[in-house]
Amino acid sequence: MAPYQAPLRDMQFVLRELAGLDEISKLPGFEEAAGVADPVLEEAASFASGVLDPINQSGDKEGCTWRDGAVTTPKGFKEAYAQFARAGWIGLAVPPEHGGQGLPALLSGATLEMWNGANVGFANGPLLNQGAIEAIELIGSDEQKKLYIPKLVSGEWTGTMCLTEPQAGSDLAQVRTKAVPDGDRYRITGQKIFITFGEHDMAANIIHLVLARLPDAPQGTKGISMFIVPKFLIGPDGEIGERNDVHCAGIEHKLGLNANPTCTLNYGEQGGAIGFLIGKPNEGLKNMFIMMNAARFSVGVQGLAIADRAYQSALRYAKERVQSRDIASRSPEPRPIIEHPDVRRMLMTMKAQLEAMRALAYVTAASLDLSAKHPDAKVRQANRAFLELMIPVVKGWCTETAVEICSTAVQVFGGIGYVEETGIAQQYRDVRITTIYEGTTGIQALDLVGRKIAQDMGATAKTVISQMRKDAGGPIGPQLAQALASLSETSDWIGMTAMGDLRAAVACSVPYLKLWGITAGGWQMARAAAIAEQKIAAGDPEAEFYKAKLATATFYAEHILGQSASLAREVIDGSAGVMALSQAQFDLDRRASVA
Repeated sequence: MAPYQAPLRDMQFVLRELAGLDEISKLPGFEEAAGVADPVLEEAASFASGVLDPINQSGDKEGCTWRDGAVTTPKGFKEAYAQFARAGWIGLAVPPEHGGQGLPALLSGATLEMWNGANVGFANGPLLNQGAIEAIELIGSDEQKKLYIPKLVSGEWTGTMCLTEPQAGSDLAQVRTKAVPDGDRYRITGQKIFITFGEHDMAANIIHLVLARLPDAPQGTKGISMFIVPKFLIGPDGEIGERNDVHCAGIEHKLGLNANPTCTLNYGEQGGAIGFLIGKPNEGLKNMFIMMNAARFSVGVQGLAIADRAYQSALRYAKERVQSRDIASRSPEPRPIIEHPDVRRMLMTMKAQLEAMRALAYVTAASLDLSAKHPDAKVRQANRAFLELMIPVVKGWCTETAVEICSTAVQVFGGIGYVEETGIAQQYRDVRITTIYEGTTGIQALDLVGRKIAQDMGATAKTVISQMRKDAGGPIGPQLAQALASLSETSDWIGMTAMGDLRAAVACSVPYLKLWGITAGGWQMARAAAIAEQKIAAGDPEAEFYKAKLATATFYAEHILGQSASLAREVIDGSAGVMALSQAQFDLDRRASVA
C-alpha cells in the first residue's frame, strides 16, 4: 500500500484563499489561528504519516477481538492513542477553559482529514470524544462539565453516541431503552447496537451518551431523554470506581473498518446501569443532534480523506505501472499507464472532485466558526443558516462521491486492485460505510428537502444561490451559471410540488442533493480558478501550482458540472416514475405464466 501523504499545499490554498483563515483569525479567541496554522498542519501531517499510517493496513488485517465482554484493538492502536492524546490533538478545538487549545473548527477540520486519510479505523475513536465534549459543554451542568470534559479532552476517557437499537435504526421514535429514576440518578435498561468504540482497551473509562425514555415520557421522538452512563462509575474525588452495569455483548464483523470496534451494548442485565440525566427531560434527541451535526460534517470529511488516500495510491501506481504502447506512437515500447488517455481521465476526475469536496467542506467549517464567534448577530445567523443547509450536502455528496472515487481508484489498478495485498481494496471497503452511518444519504436528502429547504420556505437556498451567481465569473463562469440555472429551477419545482404532492417532491431528493453538491463544489472551483488566473497573470513564483489548479477547475466544469442538467431533469421529470409500480408488480417478472 502506498504511504499516506497529506495534501498540505492544497489544504493551505483552501484554508487561506477560499475559506478565509485570515478573517477567522479576527474572531474573538481565534487571533493566533493564522499564525499557527502551518506549524499545526505540518505537525499533524507528520503524526499522520509517522504514527497512524504504519498501523493502518495491519490494523485492517488483524481487526479487533472480543472475549468475555472485553475488546482488544489491533497491535499498536493503544500506543498510538496514548501518543495522540499526549500531543493534545483531541483538544485542538476545545476552549482553553476546558483544557483545550481553542483553535477554530476550520483548522481542526483539516487535521481531521489527515487522521482519517492515514487511518480511518483509528480516527473514529478520538472523533467521538469531540462530540461528547461539545454536548456536555453546551447542555451539561457545571458539575458534569467539571467532572467529564477535562478527562475527555486529555484522552484519559473516551466518549460514545448510543442511539441505535435492533428495532430502531434511523427511526429513533422507536427507541425502547428505559430510564427509571433512582434518587438523583437513573437505572438504565436496554440494548444499543452499532456503537463505535463502545468497548475497547485504549482508555481507562468510556463515557456513553445514551438515549432512553423516562417512565412518563410521551411517545415518539418527543419522549426521548439523554443520559451519561460511564463504563466505570466515578467517585466524589473524580477517580474511577466500580464497574457499571453496561457490557459489550459482541462486536460486528463488517465489510470494512475492521480496526474500529462496532459494539452491541447491553445496559442493566444486573439491575440497571447507573445513568445521569444531561439536559432537560424529553429533549434528548434535540441535544443528541449537537453531536449528530458535528458527526455528519466529520463523516463528510472522512469520505473526502479516504478518497484522497485512494487517489494517492492510484496516482502512484499509474506512474509506476508500465503496460501497453502509446496509442499515438509507432514505438512498440510499453509506457507508464498514466500516459494513456483513459487513465488520465480517471485521475483527473478523482483530482477535480477531491479539490471541490475539500473546498466545500472547509468553507462550511469556516461558517461554523463565524456562526459561533462573529460579533454581529446577523452575520452569525446568516452563517448558521448556511451551515445548516450545507451539513447534509457535505455529508451526503462528499461520501457518495468518495465511494465513486475509491471505485475508480480500484479501476486504475485493474485486476491487481481486486487483490487485498495492494491495499486499494481496503479503501473501497472502508469508505462504503460513510454513506450509511450518521444518517444514510436518503436521510440527508430528506433533511435537505424537508427541513433545510422547507423550514424557511427556501429563503436560505435562494440566498446561497444568489451568492454563487455573484461568483459565476472567471474561467469557468459560464458552466457554473448553467448549473445554477438547473439548481434554481429544480429548487423551485420541489418547493411548489411539496405543497401538493410531498411524495413526488422527495422521490428524487438524493439526485437533488447531488445537484447541490456538484453545483456548490463548482462554485468553489470557480472561485479557485479566478484566483489561479490572477496569480498566473501576476507572475506568482508558484505559477505551476496555479496552472494545475486552473486546469483541474476547467476539467471539473467540463466533466462534472455538466451533470447538473441531467440531474435537474431526473428530479423534475422522473419523480413520478419512482412510485409507478405497486408492490406486487415488483415480483411479476419472477412468476411463471399460467396461460
